[in-house]
Amino acid sequence: MPATIGMLRQLLDAGELAPVGGTAFALTPALRESYTSGTTEELEYAALTDAARASLRLLGVDTEGENVEDKEPPRRVVVSADVDDVTLRPDLDDSAVKLSGPIAMAAVAAIHVDAPEAESAVRAAAAVIDDADLGDEDAELALGDVEDHELAWYAPQELPFLLELM
Repeated sequence: MPATIGMLRQLLDAGELAPVGGTAFALTPALRESYTSGTTEELEYAALTDAARASLRLLGVDTEGENVEDKEPPRRVVVSADVDDVTLRPDLDDSAVKLSGPIAMAAVAAIHVDAPEAESAVRAAAAVIDDADLGDEDAELALGDVEDHELAWYAPQELPFLLELM
């Protein structure tokens, strides 16, 4: 599920996370068919990358009209969870799914977050993500720059400590 640091705080406080619009990303049959080869792990990574791009969109929404001092750190966030009740959404993307409701903390398998050194690349990519979708080459380069940064992996029980360090 694409998320933001603020959404991670909500997950910790409420014990569940409701993805925006119920949208998440998974290894779907359509995603598997779109690749000529690849292990399950490689295809799951492709879905994770799609979720990380969607996180950029959430950051673009979060940054509109707020004071710089009040904002959370600009980091891509992806929450990986074990969920069975999903609806495929191939009309959106090969890996897109819709969740039926919030995801409980107990279902969270891992949390992926950018390191601090990715913040400037994240900020730049969040500002141009829509332009990249429309084929703007400079915007696509900005997305490439942010995707050069690997997301760090955290176990669910590390969430309080991760947020304390933000």
